[in-house]
Amino acid sequence: MPRTSAGLLMFRRSGDTLEVLLAHPGGPFFRNKDDGVWTIPKGEAEPDEDLLNRARTEFEEEVGIPANGDWIDLGWVKQKGGKTVYAWAFEGNLPDNFQVCSNNFEMEWPPRSRTMQSFAEVDQACFFSLEEARLKLKAAQTPFLHRLVEVLKQGARSSEQGSKEQRDDR
Repeated sequence: MPRTSAGLLMFRRSGDTLEVLLAHPGGPFFRNKDDGVWTIPKGEAEPDEDLLNRARTEFEEEVGIPANGDWIDLGWVKQKGGKTVYAWAFEGNLPDNFQVCSNNFEMEWPPRSRTMQSFAEVDQACFFSLEEARLKLKAAQTPFLHRLVEVLKQGARSSEQGSKEQRDDR
């Protein structure tokens, strides 16, 4: 059965720079890996589960803060393994002195040792410029960055058009 995940892409504006929050997966397989392994905070959904609610829950479980805002639907992508990932973006920021506070998972480590160890689902979460994010993010998820930029450009054009129309009405 095809797997489905849902996640959130938090963004902030820093001057003229758009930055996005990405999460680095925890555990021994990702310990020394950086480019191409970061992800949007996301998690697997049950069949018929509300995907936006799942995305909000996963964000809080993986990052450690609640996600609130105006949701921007970024659609979906298909990852290499066949998993479909749905995403929404929202504007937000991390609190001062932020430290990621993620759920943990258990796995046998080292392999075939019969020893179970606990690892954080996410060991880092931080903002990156779009240029940096394109390098850090899993390749299959990079379309979310492009879609976010396009939606924000359209919103800016709509606002500019609305302001122009207001001036023309005077």
